Amino acid sequence: MAASAHVSKVLSLYKRILVLHRFLPIDLRALGDQYVKDEFRRNKVASSEEVKSFMTEWEKYKDTLQTQVLQSAGKPLSSVKFGADLSEGKLSNFQDDQIGQLYELMLESTKSSRQFDIQEDSK
Repeated sequence: MAASAHVSKVLSLYKRILVLHRFLPIDLRALGDQYVKDEFRRNKVASSEEVKSFMTEWEKYKDTLQTQVLQSAGKPLSSVKFGADLSEGKLSNFQDDQIGQLYELMLESTKSSRQFDIQEDSK
């Protein structure tokens, strides 16, 4: 794939994910936006094999989130479950630092008083 076409595809995926995050509860949106930004920055210099895997997994994430957002239309956010469980097979392919990152994300997204105490503006 030509470099400019690849960059366009990456930016399109990145922007689409950030748009989908607008439909998440505000604290999960902040957490998700920061994670996505960090991951896309971190992988700017990845090898072609890593990029292929990176893009495949983020495309799956986008598709899953898009489906969940569409299914949640009209429902209260508190009753909607976003995300998906990871199989042991997928987890076994992770590197140690990725397992650590995943664990930190899990802790942050499930604790009752999250690091991001963000409130929506009342209009």
